[in-house]
Amino acid sequence: MTAAEKRLRIVQIGPMPPPHGGVSTNMLAIHETLVREGHESRIIDVTDRNRPEGRPYVLKPRSAAGLLALLARIDADVLHYHIGGEFSLRLALLTIFCGLLPGKRSVVTFHSGGFARAAVQTARPFSIRGFAFRMQDRVVGVNPEMTRMFVAYGVKPNRIRMIVPFELKAPDESVSIPHSLSDFVETAEPLIVSVGSLESEYRHRDAIAALSKIIETHPGARLLIAGSGPMRDELQNEINIRGHAGRVLLAGNVERDVLLHLNAKAGVLLRITDFDGDAISVREGLFLGTPVVATDNGMRPKGTRLVEASAGPEQVASAVIEAIKVGRENGSMREAPESNAAKVIALYEELIFG
Repeated sequence: MTAAEKRLRIVQIGPMPPPHGGVSTNMLAIHETLVREGHESRIIDVTDRNRPEGRPYVLKPRSAAGLLALLARIDADVLHYHIGGEFSLRLALLTIFCGLLPGKRSVVTFHSGGFARAAVQTARPFSIRGFAFRMQDRVVGVNPEMTRMFVAYGVKPNRIRMIVPFELKAPDESVSIPHSLSDFVETAEPLIVSVGSLESEYRHRDAIAALSKIIETHPGARLLIAGSGPMRDELQNEINIRGHAGRVLLAGNVERDVLLHLNAKAGVLLRITDFDGDAISVREGLFLGTPVVATDNGMRPKGTRLVEASAGPEQVASAVIEAIKVGRENGSMREAPESNAAKVIALYEELIFG
């Protein structure tokens, strides 16, 4: 078989940044690897339909009907659907549609830890969700709990894969932290970084409240929150009420290459959530040698300093203070694991070429 005959045509479906979440970062890593290896790669963005898109490889249908029509006519060997958050019936029906399209193989990667944990106990094979997963040529979970969920929904084991959803790399030396952030970052002693949408489940209010306790022992501590969302005004008001103006920065959406530099400079990476998957920011923090404090969701990687899901600001502050005391891990990076994108592309080749 010639190189041209082995050329893959892949279409991924999911959210594109901003914001730069774990799902979109995973999709971009797969896209970049496909293009680097000479394959054809496009992405269908299912986020804000009214947001302009300047990347030629990203397609943005204007409606649900437009999305279905695009999926039906697009040339692809594999449709790879990435699901984060809840697996609603609407998403299940879209998953079934992808699995029914003739001439295209279908893959689903499920990224939501919160949904999977509950579904393991309640899943029924003879349900719409069970049918949706069984319609796929392959289903991918990002941890063992998700693969157990697929089994509970009746998926045959030979169609299930576990592939962790991250590509770890050192910060790009050609990228610098923007001036709008650099003064805040350079004056922090230490810098605490929290990454996540400005929504209630990411518990940024608890992080802001915890800073009141942290500055008692570390008066130079600063908290940078990277992300956007509907709670921005509410969080800014909370910052002002607590007298933390100048100590807490709502940085908005931050490019991943800049986030890596922020993570590398941080004294602590904070990830306090009501529910969470295998957060890439946590993996990147540990990889870069940054102490990580995160809510225990049952799937955090080794080395994470855990707080209980019920922990309030005082317990979060205590964990952060302890992490600051321990300091960065030898100031160096860990060894990167095997490439996630390489494993995904091997899965595509398995489906197309056998």
